[in-house]
Amino acid sequence: MSGAAADRPADGPETTSAQTDSTDDATVDSEAAIDVEEPEPEESERDKKFGKPGPPFDRRSPYLFGLLLGLGLLTAYAASNLLTTMGSVILQVVVSLFIAAGINPMVVFLQRRGFPRPWAVLSVILGVLGALVLFFVALVPVISDQVAKISANVPDWIDELQRNQRIQQFNEDYQILDKVQDYVASGDFVSSAFGGALGVGLAVINVLVTGFIVIVLTLYFIAAYDQTKNAIYRLAPASRRERVGKLGDRVFEGIGGYVSGAFIVALCAGLSTLVLLFVIGMGEYAVALAFVVMITDVIPMIGATIGAIIVCAITFATTDLKTGLIAVIFYIAYQQFENYIVYPRVMSRSVDIPGVITVIAALIGASLLGVVGALLAIPTAAAILMLIREVYVRAQDER
Repeated sequence: MSGAAADRPADGPETTSAQTDSTDDATVDSEAAIDVEEPEPEESERDKKFGKPGPPFDRRSPYLFGLLLGLGLLTAYAASNLLTTMGSVILQVVVSLFIAAGINPMVVFLQRRGFPRPWAVLSVILGVLGALVLFFVALVPVISDQVAKISANVPDWIDELQRNQRIQQFNEDYQILDKVQDYVASGDFVSSAFGGALGVGLAVINVLVTGFIVIVLTLYFIAAYDQTKNAIYRLAPASRRERVGKLGDRVFEGIGGYVSGAFIVALCAGLSTLVLLFVIGMGEYAVALAFVVMITDVIPMIGATIGAIIVCAITFATTDLKTGLIAVIFYIAYQQFENYIVYPRVMSRSVDIPGVITVIAALIGASLLGVVGALLAIPTAAAILMLIREVYVRAQDER
């Protein structure tokens, strides 16, 4: 036996007992550590109110897949019926939101001048209501009177056109003017256009009710503009909410800029028509025709041309050839001025969209929703194009 082995003490009962005790203590400590539960995280206010959400479902389950597929089909069917039934209401809400986005730049302008947001909103709402009251009190009677004069003079204007040799020859071939004159002289052309006297009354009531609803919704939207946007943004996941908010703000700014810009362009067209008609001696129809031009100028692509044709036709019918040619030359020059100077300056900061996309969007919107669809199509197309550039194209560039 070596010396090291001789020097090492033999494992006695005391040594074995000590090792056993240390092993038991370690086992007890580990069991105690296992038994000690970690403190549960504090419940949030939402969990206290509605309870903690349960574990997520197993997406690989065929039962869950079938349930979700059935719910999806039922939801699509219900949404289709809902859109068909409530199409007019949804359209009113969308139009009101677009108008509110167009009015919001005025609120932002006042905020930059030191107005608090509530006072800026209140000032804009009072201004809009004041403008509407002024329009109905001051302009509606004038417009109604001038429209009545225009309607009363239509048969005389047709007689003037019949004296023109070329038009007379054309009328002899097709009898168009004779049919128009008989139709107007009968006094039934307005009522028959709307389906009789009852149809006229219902159409007027429908327009008034729709206009009132749009005005009220617009005021609500402009008062709760930020809250409405934030409510929409909260539908996005929290991890992407900041980016969604920035993209959404850019979309709303573009829509608001387009709506306010379209109003400015239409106002310029109406004021220029008002000045022209007073200068050439057609003051008795100036306000009504200027209002018609302002309304039609809002329609994309063809609106300005429609308004110009209406004014020029009435000018030729009520005045001499020289005055009519002055009106034609004026509108040709003004449309160039509007298309290449006014419109680009006003819209350059609002919409960035190629011309061909503008035409396609306006045609699609007009085919779906008529004039309202054409009005909403361009800012909608600009928003979609911006989202494609910022989301899809950017993702493709980073690959």
